[in-house]
Amino acid sequence: MGNQSFIAVIGDIKDSRRLENRNKTQETFKGVLDHINNKYQANIASNFMITLGDSFQGLLHLEADLFAILFELELAMSPVDFRFGIGVGQITTTINPTNSMEMDGPAYHLAREMIEQIEDSERKHHQPETNTLIRLQKDGSNVEIALNTILSLTTALKSKWTDRQKEVLYAYVNQAENQYHAAEALGIGQSSVNKVLKATSYYNYKNALQQATRLLRGTITC
Repeated sequence: MGNQSFIAVIGDIKDSRRLENRNKTQETFKGVLDHINNKYQANIASNFMITLGDSFQGLLHLEADLFAILFELELAMSPVDFRFGIGVGQITTTINPTNSMEMDGPAYHLAREMIEQIEDSERKHHQPETNTLIRLQKDGSNVEIALNTILSLTTALKSKWTDRQKEVLYAYVNQAENQYHAAEALGIGQSSVNKVLKATSYYNYKNALQQATRLLRGTITC
């Protein structure tokens, strides 16, 4: 039995029953998770895996680039929308690198609570809009408020993005944020990539996530 702290991530696809081709979406979903597992192998304690067809879970090390991983997953799966519940805390079972469903502990309990809280807030129109919530096992209420405020604001920002803009951003992220390489991959001009970056306020969005990452790491490592 272990007693280490990790970042547990539970996600699910919003309105999955309304998807036109669920089988194709699930195949794409599996491929995207395989890509994430390979690309971010050093960040991952237990692989991201599909659990219930339209849901997934995984376990990250505390120093993982959490928000960048989730952002890339979202872009890769566009136009599918997600909810993400994040729990930072202990895993009390043995770590299984290939099957996160065989593990348990407060980190996963907190992540599940966050998913349920997002679903509940979606039914209450006066609640702040967000698709990602985080909770820390150790006392960190002020940090949680700050992190979840950032996540709510970034949710509002990206909700304005078109599917085409997301496609361009995904190419940009996967081409090491090189506008010329992204343009070549998409068969468009560099100026078109630059216009999307400005129209989406990408650098403001990225900075917000970087600040959230610094805040989270500063809290869980002190």
